[in-house]
Amino acid sequence: MRIIAYYIIGAVAGVALVFGIWWINPDLLHADREESSVVDAYPAGDVRELNAGIYQSRHNAITNSVETVSPAVVGINVTSIREVRSRSFYNPFFDDPVFRGLFPERVWQRKVENLGSGFIISPDGYIMTNEHVVNMATEIIVTMTDDRKYNAEVVGFDYDSDIALLKVDAKDLPYIKFGDSDEVIIGEWAIALGNPFGLFAIHSQPSVTVGVVSAVDRDFDRNQQGKLYQDMIQTDASINRGNSGGPLVNSAGELIGMNTMIFTESGGSIGLGFAIPSNKLAELYEILRDRGGIDRDYTVGISVETVNRLVAMSLKLPEISGVVITDVEPGTSAEKAGLEVTDVIVKFCDREIRSTNDIRAIMKSCDLRVGDVLDVEIIRDSEPMTIKMKLEKRKG
Repeated sequence: MRIIAYYIIGAVAGVALVFGIWWINPDLLHADREESSVVDAYPAGDVRELNAGIYQSRHNAITNSVETVSPAVVGINVTSIREVRSRSFYNPFFDDPVFRGLFPERVWQRKVENLGSGFIISPDGYIMTNEHVVNMATEIIVTMTDDRKYNAEVVGFDYDSDIALLKVDAKDLPYIKFGDSDEVIIGEWAIALGNPFGLFAIHSQPSVTVGVVSAVDRDFDRNQQGKLYQDMIQTDASINRGNSGGPLVNSAGELIGMNTMIFTESGGSIGLGFAIPSNKLAELYEILRDRGGIDRDYTVGISVETVNRLVAMSLKLPEISGVVITDVEPGTSAEKAGLEVTDVIVKFCDREIRSTNDIRAIMKSCDLRVGDVLDVEIIRDSEPMTIKMKLEKRKG
């Protein structure tokens, strides 16, 4: 009974406490009214302004850039005919020269389909993409973002730099403006657009990935296919199969590069993508449009040997380094420039020369064309001098 009495006394005291609080300040018992919503806190007009502000904050430099350039991005579908060679499946000796004649080689043609990306660079229908996207194409179909499809013709291409110029019969097309790739800033936004994995076919709009410019002026040796990628822009914007030939743009909606290659260990993007700089694209656009290609059929016309101790002593050279000219062909670039036998080349194409291996590496890795003028630093009669050599077209 005593315990029950304690409970009754406690209950009465609690009710008295609540009644007292209400008597002093009734609003304290309605704390939920203090938790105001946006509607409670702002008049109707202010709510609309707040929502508009949130909506506007979703629009930024990146979304504005994408909106600007997207209509000029195209999907490219290519059909080509490739020659396939193989020996009989039943040949147990494969390419053993003794048995090769018993199992004749089979040759047939196979239809191959490829896809890639491109971008319109003029309102009258010129489109740029990678050469490897349209290589040996028999049919090229270009799809616009408004679902229009055009047959495209190859106006010209440069195999070495992996650039191709296409043309479609259309007018008043949206196009991307060239930016200045020399002004690209490491760390600025980089936006890649294109047709990865053929997704353009599902709905005619480009896929967009965003990253930053990771590095500039990346140079690579000529690859196994003979492509020479130099002055490349590196980005961590995701680039995948089908993105080749698509534009890399900055946050101002300007073209800064063409997405071309990636480094990967998994077969997909790992954040190491590379784009051909826009200044090179702008230069080659005019050449390809006017001439159809780049003329690299030049000749230098010299034979050289690595300088050894005896050569260095006989020519009174300050060190055992460089290559000595042993022959100059008449009518070639070297002969017209005034190079002579026993001249020692110490610098060529702005690179130091220590042996014939350096000369071979330079000729392989430099983007040289007919008409280029090179400074050739030589030692003649113990005196250093510079000869200007213009690359002449090979005769015959």
